[in-house]
Amino acid sequence: MKYNRFLFPLSIIFCNSLIIPSFAKAQKPLDHDTIYYVTYPRTIVGRFYFSKKYATFILPAANDGQNLKYRPNTLLTMGIGATYNNLTLNLAYGFGFLNNDENKGKTKSIDLQAHLFPHKWAMDIIAIRHKGIYSDPENNDAAKPGNYYYRPDIQQLFVGLSGYRVLNPQRFSFNAAMTQNEWQKKSAGSLMVGGLVYYGQIKGDSSLVSKEVENSFPNAAGIDNVNFFSVGIGGGYAYTLVVAKHFYLTGSLIANLNADFSAVENMTDKKNKTGIKPSTIYKAAIGYNSDSWDISANWAANDLWARGNYFSDDFSVSAENYLLIVSKKIALRKH
Repeated sequence: MKYNRFLFPLSIIFCNSLIIPSFAKAQKPLDHDTIYYVTYPRTIVGRFYFSKKYATFILPAANDGQNLKYRPNTLLTMGIGATYNNLTLNLAYGFGFLNNDENKGKTKSIDLQAHLFPHKWAMDIIAIRHKGIYSDPENNDAAKPGNYYYRPDIQQLFVGLSGYRVLNPQRFSFNAAMTQNEWQKKSAGSLMVGGLVYYGQIKGDSSLVSKEVENSFPNAAGIDNVNFFSVGIGGGYAYTLVVAKHFYLTGSLIANLNADFSAVENMTDKKNKTGIKPSTIYKAAIGYNSDSWDISANWAANDLWARGNYFSDDFSVSAENYLLIVSKKIALRKH
């Protein structure tokens, strides 16, 4: 048991250790209007942060029944990191004094959520695998009153890639809000267009729906494997409101239409379904920025819907990452 408790937070270190290559030559200045935002070549951005990640898989109930929401017991992590041009390295650890949710059960995780903003692009890379998840007491009558319904056998998998062209990179900067290595001095926004590809799965050694709630899932008893593949295109808008040059509020929303291919299995049968379903990508940040310091709270989320046989409505997957960041810009000396 002690061995497993050591392995889980160690995986958090690995998954938050992220090296992001530059998509543009660092020695060439970016083509942008410095009245709106400024960049900091030959500057290291050091950061201290807290991070909390979520991945929720929702199975829809029939009629007026309560949907079944499965979540991993992820850790609140504390970390440090640095950015130089378009290279970023973050290291984080889920310390015990920050986490006391053992009543939700233990989750073994690999959770990589990379949000990249090379010039003219906004990209997300997601690779998540959780084993051992829970549902809230109000979502499952199999849980004892006041406790969580824990399933050590259930596995979640969610992997995907999305990329969107930022159509106004001359005036709008994602990096200023999300990676703190630029400074948006004047309000600006941009349209975005692009696409995505995702694969997701939730499976268990036995039925995903416990006997205590089978009445809310009349056709889903015995279902032990749900998976889907989605590919689509979409667009959206991002905007940063700047007050007195230093205080900012950034928000972006992208909506997609996806070709969705899903499969639902039980011990004796497998049914496939194809359809057109939506997905959304959100990002938000609020904070203070300057030539030297940035203090901000960030949020990034991906939501996707898919339709499977045996269920009365769409099932859905969401992946979220919340961060609280304090960062410092450190200019390197010229030789």
